[in-house]
Amino acid sequence: MRHSIRFLLIALCFSTLTANAADEHSGHHSSEHNHIGNEPIGVMGAHAHSQGDWMFSYRFMRMDMDGNRDDSDRVSTSKVLKDYMIAPQSMTMDMHMLGAMYGVNDDVTVMLMVPYLDVEMDHVTRMGAKFTTRTNGIGDVKLSGLVSVQQWNGGQLSLNAGISIPTGSIDEKDDTPAGVNQHLPYPMQLGSGTYDLMPGLTYLGNNDMLSWGAQGVGTIRLSDNDNDYSLGDRFNLTSWIVKEWTSQFSSSLRVNGEWWGNIDGSDRKLSPMAPNMVPTADPDKRAGRRFDLLVGASFSPASGWFAGQRIAAEFGAPVYQNLDGPQLETDWTVTVGWQLVL
Repeated sequence: MRHSIRFLLIALCFSTLTANAADEHSGHHSSEHNHIGNEPIGVMGAHAHSQGDWMFSYRFMRMDMDGNRDDSDRVSTSKVLKDYMIAPQSMTMDMHMLGAMYGVNDDVTVMLMVPYLDVEMDHVTRMGAKFTTRTNGIGDVKLSGLVSVQQWNGGQLSLNAGISIPTGSIDEKDDTPAGVNQHLPYPMQLGSGTYDLMPGLTYLGNNDMLSWGAQGVGTIRLSDNDNDYSLGDRFNLTSWIVKEWTSQFSSSLRVNGEWWGNIDGSDRKLSPMAPNMVPTADPDKRAGRRFDLLVGASFSPASGWFAGQRIAAEFGAPVYQNLDGPQLETDWTVTVGWQLVL
């Protein structure tokens, strides 16, 4: 997986440089119509700010998962229960994300993202008993920088460089049929427990009618955590196009692809029998890949109390997912956000 991430980052760099050359050759861009910063609300760390500018943001994100999948095929609960004593049935993850961006100078912007997670998973046992586990708390804080590599009339190429700080708990517990206050499997933990590098590239462009962009960001685990495992490396590649209908309202269409690997090692606080009891405790059944199609809308008032602010939303659903399962599949995601520039 680590080699795949490096290969995809190189491929993205090549594609964005190719787009750069094409934009410079076309000659149809104008700085008077620079829509950089109008990306969908689900994309983070894409646009830079001028020196001394601040942007504060709040995002609410929900992911809904229902039913299991193995490879690209749906798997019934009864089939999961033939191999495991417990089957996950559904899961919701709510994330409240507070963010701040600051323009150090015209070429460097720094960003801080602080998430609060609320996770709930429903299960059923082979005997037909149902139970729910819940966790909530601060997730892993992310600190990153956006460095302008090259700018031209109507376009920008930037380097993303970030680190994820292990502030999220990896020791979450709840009551299960196995007993009171049991250590929970991997999907119910709030953080990775490791410092993670997040390298990436972002390309933005526009003409008189549209703006567009592409971003690729990897998450590379640097070591095992205190519970003797590390989550799989991840790579996210997304591309979007935005149509500005008026000076205040725009809509967007985005495609998003994500790849992630299996867990390296295993959680020493889980029972050695746990991977045979429930698939969420099996470190070799956590990898997968998914492609989503998302639509969004954005409103930025030009005057009044809300001037300088942006309210936006984005909704998406998978068009393809392939999981090392059985794993809960994603049904839909939604992001609603607010941004203020000072």
